[in-house]
Amino acid sequence: MLLLLSNALGPCSGKPLNGRKPFAETAKEIAGYADIAQKIIDLAVYGKAQNRSYEKLAVFTDTIGNRVSGSENLDLAIKYMYNALRLDGLENVHLEPVKIPHWVRGEESATMVLPRNHSMSVLGLGSSVGTPKEGIEADVMVVESFEELKRRANEAKGKIVVYNQPFVSYGETVRYRADGASEAAKVGAVASLIRSITPFSINSPHTGWQWYQPGVPKIPTACITVEDAQMMARMARRGQRIVVRLFMSAQTLPDVDSYNTVAEIVGSTHPEQVVLLSGHLDSWDVGQGAMDDGGGAAISWEALSLIRDLGLRPKRTLRTVLWTAEEPGGVGASQYYQYHKVNISNFDLVMESDLGSFRPLGLQFTGSDKARAIMKEVMQLLAPINVTSLEEHGEGTDINMWMEAGVPGASLHTADSKYFWFHHTDGDTMTVQSPEEMNLCSAVWAVAAYVVADLDEMLPR
Repeated sequence: MLLLLSNALGPCSGKPLNGRKPFAETAKEIAGYADIAQKIIDLAVYGKAQNRSYEKLAVFTDTIGNRVSGSENLDLAIKYMYNALRLDGLENVHLEPVKIPHWVRGEESATMVLPRNHSMSVLGLGSSVGTPKEGIEADVMVVESFEELKRRANEAKGKIVVYNQPFVSYGETVRYRADGASEAAKVGAVASLIRSITPFSINSPHTGWQWYQPGVPKIPTACITVEDAQMMARMARRGQRIVVRLFMSAQTLPDVDSYNTVAEIVGSTHPEQVVLLSGHLDSWDVGQGAMDDGGGAAISWEALSLIRDLGLRPKRTLRTVLWTAEEPGGVGASQYYQYHKVNISNFDLVMESDLGSFRPLGLQFTGSDKARAIMKEVMQLLAPINVTSLEEHGEGTDINMWMEAGVPGASLHTADSKYFWFHHTDGDTMTVQSPEEMNLCSAVWAVAAYVVADLDEMLPR
């Protein structure tokens, strides 16, 4: 019983369970890929492919610009990438149709008229309704939290609620962006302005998607800068009356046709089995969408290019999917999952890069203990570039549903301390990207994907 338990939970050289080879044999098999891994690293980091992923991204973002869901620019981006993948000689390049949201920002402005005249930088939040044509002019109520809003609910009617919530982490603080409008509407507010979800600001507003709660009135909502939110909080503490005039012409149009963009290197032995690499092509309608998530899309393309250049063909199919409409909540990826989940047993590993293609630190991984043990061995192949860490909890809006269904999942973990400085702002441009760091990310992505796709056995569920 002890032998069976240890084999189920982790590395063991005893008799295999469920027909799988002993872990020691798999570890030896993985170690045999050291030369191939070094060739991939050499090509990406030092060889003729050096800086190629950066150049791919630069040409793409400089040509297309930002690419919000439902826009003509996103259509152009998809057409651009489809043609580029075909010209690159990848296999089975095709588009898979989906329906996606179409929200249009329109014109917008926010002006403080009391206690002084001050034009504020503002970015409406995705899916927000617009103001009346004449705009909204109302007194401001500043709160630090949802709890304070509830305590002071009797003060909120007819006012613009300004949230000056402190930044704790993106995962925790983003709920103010997601739910701030509905929570303010519940207590009678006429609009909400949310302090941008960022630990650092140079007077830059950050946009993002927000969700109206069912049965709650829809009020206009936008993000303002950290600086303006803090200023209004100071004014409120002094007892000064604050009045803001808000104008937004935002509107939601009917859903439109779009596509997930797919390219492959077809497997030599088990072509029906898939290791999926991904990033998303859509962005917000500010900046260039270079960091979020042009970089993830570029390295997911480049990984296949590196493997193709080396004449490698793994046993299983390597499939790059460049998602559409991630920003409105993984819309393109969700429809892809619904269509392909009938073949879920053939998905070996799903990978997503959507937290920046900065200096790679390792992979975050979700899967069984036995799969984790195998992935730890795979990561040792990246010791030449010092990227061997395998951490908990793969993440990514576009692959979450696969992981929840039991498919092993991995996300790229990078030195992303500055990611949320530029996230969803005009600052998300190629200037944030580093060619040297993207070389390393491409190497990590290609080595991990190729080795898993070429092992004798799929990762255990």
